[in-house]
Amino acid sequence: MSQRRENSAGHHGAATREATRWPGSGARVASSAMAFPEHVYRQEEISAAFVEEILSPGDSRRRAAQRISGNSGVRTRHFAVPIERLRRLADFTEANEAYLASALELGEQAVRRALAVAGIAPEEVDLVVSTTVTGLAVPSLEARLAQRLGLREDVKRIPMFGLGCVAGAAGIARVHDYLLAWPDQVAILLSVELCSLTLQRGDASAANIVGSSLFGDGAAAVVLTGSACEIEHPGPTVIATRSRLYPDSEAVMGWDIGADGFRLVLSTDVPAIAREFLSKDVVAFLSDHGLTTGDIAHWICHPGGPKVIEAVRDSLDLAPDALRHTVASLAANGNLSSASVLDVLRRTIAEAPAPGSFAVLLAMGPGFCSELVLLRW
Repeated sequence: MSQRRENSAGHHGAATREATRWPGSGARVASSAMAFPEHVYRQEEISAAFVEEILSPGDSRRRAAQRISGNSGVRTRHFAVPIERLRRLADFTEANEAYLASALELGEQAVRRALAVAGIAPEEVDLVVSTTVTGLAVPSLEARLAQRLGLREDVKRIPMFGLGCVAGAAGIARVHDYLLAWPDQVAILLSVELCSLTLQRGDASAANIVGSSLFGDGAAAVVLTGSACEIEHPGPTVIATRSRLYPDSEAVMGWDIGADGFRLVLSTDVPAIAREFLSKDVVAFLSDHGLTTGDIAHWICHPGGPKVIEAVRDSLDLAPDALRHTVASLAANGNLSSASVLDVLRRTIAEAPAPGSFAVLLAMGPGFCSELVLLRW
């Protein structure tokens, strides 16, 4: 155990020797696809609706809320149900019913698109990992979708709940772990997040106002194959992963779950944590593989919000356009929780990175935690 810990945590010389080989034994990304609800709104429309819902006309906080919305970096967002219906949802039961109906529809669309792009039939899938943090379903989403999609009856399933925004990156990492053991198999990572259904009417807290300005709805699916699968893939190979939990930070981000459903917990400390800790973790992670930030051609970063994006860019001393796909995803969709970083991955793949180029996929989430994935085309 001690030898294993030494190899994973340090010894730059050994890591450099490993970096010269880059064995192709990791999971390979065959495709990444998205699905969005048909209801799409401009940011101004959403802001007007929710500021009116949350704050009374004479409330001095209305102007601040409108300023937060205007500075969010979001242009449009998709919602699972029309705004009019969203405002009429009576309770958590109705919201969760709406979640389940839309989640299954979007999840099916995303998986079918990803499989089609990869040229893989549903019956060839060996593992499905699903992640969501915006609704509850038992049986879980992938179980309810298996027959609809035509997956085998012996398909393995891993539903993940509670990871929040970090789950897209963590899902890639955990699927990679699985495919190292089963290199001849095919896996799907499915993320479905319907954040609009969690917004709390009548909650004038700063966290809820920020949430109403940032979060949107969507689904993402990524097909990954083991190294022994002879399947063409436009995406990268996973070289290494790293997970990080930050001490005494449980209250930074999460949900308070009660009779009204999911009440957002969101501290203003997130950008500060990104500045103080994330850059150190990224530098150490790359160093252990004989790399520096200068060797990374593509940064696939979860779009937490403008301040988080700025903190990541500044702390890693990145070029002004290094997070362009992150910024574009936030503008077009808002923050999709776990699905966002997978949209950024899709946008990066579409750019057709040069063979041999490196990328870092990263996200942060409840815990408080971060997940890092080193990729190579």
